[in-house]
Amino acid sequence: MNEPIPVWPGQLVDLGEQEVFVRSTPQTATETAVFVHGLAGSATNWTDLMNELRDVVAGHAVDLPGAGYSPAPPSGDYSVDAHTQSVIRLIENLDRGPVHLFGNSLGGAVSVRLAATRPDLVRSLILVSPALPDLLPRYGPARVVVSAAPRIGEWAVEHLRVLPAEKRINATLAMCYADLARVHPERLREAIEELRRRDALAYAGQALAASARGIVSEYFRRGEDNLWRQAAKIIAPTLVIHGRKDRLVDPRMAARAGRTFPKVRLVLLPNAGHVAQMEFPDLVAREARELIAHAVAAQAA
Repeated sequence: MNEPIPVWPGQLVDLGEQEVFVRSTPQTATETAVFVHGLAGSATNWTDLMNELRDVVAGHAVDLPGAGYSPAPPSGDYSVDAHTQSVIRLIENLDRGPVHLFGNSLGGAVSVRLAATRPDLVRSLILVSPALPDLLPRYGPARVVVSAAPRIGEWAVEHLRVLPAEKRINATLAMCYADLARVHPERLREAIEELRRRDALAYAGQALAASARGIVSEYFRRGEDNLWRQAAKIIAPTLVIHGRKDRLVDPRMAARAGRTFPKVRLVLLPNAGHVAQMEFPDLVAREARELIAHAVAAQAA
């Protein structure tokens, strides 16, 4: 197992009412990509994929408000709508034209809403196990529902802090990875250190529980703002990647994605779990390169 690269450097970006921390690759490519992580994740979830794509896109991975190194939002709003507005403001702040938008899990839901409501900002859409509404009973979503319950979520997060960070991280990775052997020891060490840092933040528990509530509320949203209805309106070419061994998002949702997104290509990775961009960055990069090239060619035609 090769030694992994260091995480990309980052800085706080002022978006007006909110600051977010953004990690970026060297800005040498002409195309721009924005990467949006999932629940309990951060910009570092994209480190290896950004490295694979650095010759194709100038990458910017955001810590959503309250996650990673981004401070809590002054509004206290952790809904999908609020996260979407933060990413919209970031893309506008970058001022590099429409971007190739990547989203994993919660970040996938955010990216779908953004692509549907601001098509002018999105050149292509790449979704990895997007958290789109699925009400079928499943262990992973059931855990999210419980953790999102008012007051219970914050209580659970606070009580889990008594467990060693190593134990909590191993449990999380076991849920997200198909094979824990693919987690490099250095990446494991980084994750443990990051969790210890966040344990000291007063808002960390609320940010996690409230973001979980944001996902759950989308599962029950009706009308034109339902995420599946919005997906049907997306005009950007779209790539949807699922891991067949995903314990959190049912890989069978790929079939619904194929029926819903207007311009979509589906990829099922047989040995991947919920975070294919971390488990198999080379495979995800190969598929993303193809979509990006197609989108750029179509725009130039």
